[in-house]
Amino acid sequence: MINEPNELHVMNPLLDFSTLPRFHSFSPDHVKPAIEQLMSEATTTVDRVLANAEPPTWDNTVTPIDDANEKLSRAWGVVGHLNAVVNSPALREAYNGMLPAVTQWWTALSQNEALFARYKEIRALSGKNASNTPPNGGFGGLSDAQRKTLDNEIRDFRLGGAELPADKKARFQVVSEELSTLMSRFNDNVLDATNAFSHIVRDAAQLAGLPQDAIDAAREAAQQEGVEGWKFTLHAPSYLPVMQYAAYHPLRELMYRAYVTRASELGANKDWDNSGLIARILQLRAELAALLGFKNYAEVSLAAKMAESPDEVVAFLNDLVSKSKLFAEQDWQELVAFARQELNMAEVNTWDVGYISEKLRQHRYAFSENEVKQYFSEERVIAGLMYVVESIYGVRFVPTQAETWHSDVRFYDVVDADGKRIGQFYFDLYARQNKRGGAWMDDAINRRRIGARVQHPVAYMTCNFPAPVGNKPALFTHDDVITLFHEFGHGLHQLLTEVDELGVSGINGVEWDAVELPSQFMENFCWEWDVLQKMTAHVDTGEPLPRALFDKMIAAKNFQAGMGFVRQLEFALLDMHAHTDFDAGADDIMALARRVREQVAVVEYPHFNRMPHSFGHIFGGGYAAGYYSYKWAEVLSADAYAAFEESGVLNRETGARFRREVLARGGSRPAMESFVAFRGRKPEIDHLLRHNGMKMAA
Repeated sequence: MINEPNELHVMNPLLDFSTLPRFHSFSPDHVKPAIEQLMSEATTTVDRVLANAEPPTWDNTVTPIDDANEKLSRAWGVVGHLNAVVNSPALREAYNGMLPAVTQWWTALSQNEALFARYKEIRALSGKNASNTPPNGGFGGLSDAQRKTLDNEIRDFRLGGAELPADKKARFQVVSEELSTLMSRFNDNVLDATNAFSHIVRDAAQLAGLPQDAIDAAREAAQQEGVEGWKFTLHAPSYLPVMQYAAYHPLRELMYRAYVTRASELGANKDWDNSGLIARILQLRAELAALLGFKNYAEVSLAAKMAESPDEVVAFLNDLVSKSKLFAEQDWQELVAFARQELNMAEVNTWDVGYISEKLRQHRYAFSENEVKQYFSEERVIAGLMYVVESIYGVRFVPTQAETWHSDVRFYDVVDADGKRIGQFYFDLYARQNKRGGAWMDDAINRRRIGARVQHPVAYMTCNFPAPVGNKPALFTHDDVITLFHEFGHGLHQLLTEVDELGVSGINGVEWDAVELPSQFMENFCWEWDVLQKMTAHVDTGEPLPRALFDKMIAAKNFQAGMGFVRQLEFALLDMHAHTDFDAGADDIMALARRVREQVAVVEYPHFNRMPHSFGHIFGGGYAAGYYSYKWAEVLSADAYAAFEESGVLNRETGARFRREVLARGGSRPAMESFVAFRGRKPEIDHLLRHNGMKMAA
């Protein structure tokens, strides 16, 4: 558990890199002195490197810079991670207090012309007389991974403003600092607005239709608050069952309105309104692009991605709209007709869609998601997940002990076929107060070679699933299971790397629009009978998932896939237009959202919907002008999985090839080269459409 500020350890745990993060010794008071010391040490290292009169080499330039930067990144990564998973006023103040200084330090480093010149010289010389130079870290002896690292660094120097004149460099720094501060505030506002809302139901009749476990969790939440009734919040395990099962439509409407107005001018607390932050973030990104000589921020974003231009991305998204909207419209028409004919609902509002969809699913396929959920207890799901990975990649997962930030967090060793530990990871699976919503993977430690020793990678894997209630284990919906597999795919990309250079090991250096390939690829296994047999048992009877129920799940696999498909395209187009042809000073983000919805959406949103105000991926995270990556990488992942369908989904040989050519290579070569090395050709879109049940007629 995280200590209070007055429980300081003798040594600042953020400065200890000899072991895993020392969460039990951490206090928010450690942040400022540790980060300031590490920035000072890194500055000294840079000065020492630049003072070296010898010709620049990998060993006298890149290695010492990597050493210093890694320490700062690891320490700051711990602070950022804790700020997301155990947020508190003291920790938030410490994080936000140091964020401008950290941003300033990294920006100044990326603009260091002398260091930039040394990197360029090393890269230029690395291509000369390579065959005559031993692989000793100098000139032509550089490995492919080292050359790729240098290529990325040189690109990032340019994107960081290294070639700008002094006045523009200064402005670039100011813009970067303000952006980092505003993005952090955006996330804080969403978290605060989410945490602040709760609704107490005191009439049991209003709970009609809700699953018993959701009712029990709401009762337990109310009891913890010392109130009578049932407490519902905007955290996913509480919110989603209401929207899907609650027959009492005023409850659905109340919860929906609160959810979609979070952190907006329509929310309960105007201090958390993200309207102004969105406009300012977009203005600053546009200014940053102009400083660098780009037409818009999307061009800046795509400079480090697979896609070549914003026009190419928009064309890709519009092509998918043309191929999927007809299916989405059919889904919507079926839903409306069912609501009228079977539920006597003359009008369908957005807060009714989840409820009607579940009723339609049960009517059409004779099962409910809650029925399926009873077979997916936490222990069985995790065992099934690990069975898949062990089967195709030949690695094992061994529970072990480590300091964590919460008692619910688990820790595992990743062991290769020869029994050697190759990585470790943390599992933080349950939703709780003061934890950021959503699911994600992040790096704690990256693989690199330090002398004769290889430092193994360590990952954080974080979700927001329902915790156990009473004496029952945590139960996951099938969607939860898919999310778990998704994040584990990211984790495997980090953990199974075989690259020893820090800048391109694991997910480092992987193009952002390819980083979702391993995660979306893993989702496919959640639909395989051989897999589900190993990971299901009824929570009460212990019986495995019946084949008849599985067949119904498969029949319903692409239920409303069209609606889900265009919703993601809507988000991606909103993102791209916001960062290409949108004037944040003259237009309103909601006006843009409405224009995109008119083009793409089939569900009519209410006037009060403020989805952009909680769109953390692009306004508070790393997906700005990059949300399209989910669909871009889905093309890759669907095609990659087709290779497993062709050979057998748990085929060890195919798995070994995917591990060797994609996961192990990390960012050490372009993602397209890795895909082609695995698949033998470039990706094709047909498998994506087939997996979504939208194969066009010939």
